Amino acid sequence: MNRTATAAGPPECARRLIQLGIRPTPQRVQIAALLLSAPQHLSAEQILAALRSSGTRVSKATVYNTLNLFAARGLIRQLSVDGSRAWFDSNTAVHYHFHDTDSGMLIDVPVPEVEFSRLPSPPPGMEVAGIDLVIRLRRKSDTDR
Repeated sequence: MNRTATAAGPPECARRLIQLGIRPTPQRVQIAALLLSAPQHLSAEQILAALRSSGTRVSKATVYNTLNLFAARGLIRQLSVDGSRAWFDSNTAVHYHFHDTDSGMLIDVPVPEVEFSRLPSPPPGMEVAGIDLVIRLRRKSDTDR
């Protein structure tokens, strides 16, 4: 089921975890509530820092294991954009991304905004399961303006 993140409090997050066959431990519910509070792209490090700054005691391993479980069950989408870290997208609906290479920020691009005129045929016995598109951005230099 594709879902776009909506402000989800702990009770709603616990319900969604149960629907996906995930045991809703307090730490998992907190991580889900943080991720699903808005459509956003967060790294594990950002999630860990946010949890710790709110007073939550959580290990780095717990955060990584929880994010991998959430991605495997379809609650969030894991993105590999630049090879330096994984990003976790609370919007699991089909969409593409702009990537600001200066700030690292990701911005959603709706599917209707992108047009593919032709795709290569997949190898025999295979079918296209999806397309990941990242459009890298950078600030224009003063001479380009």
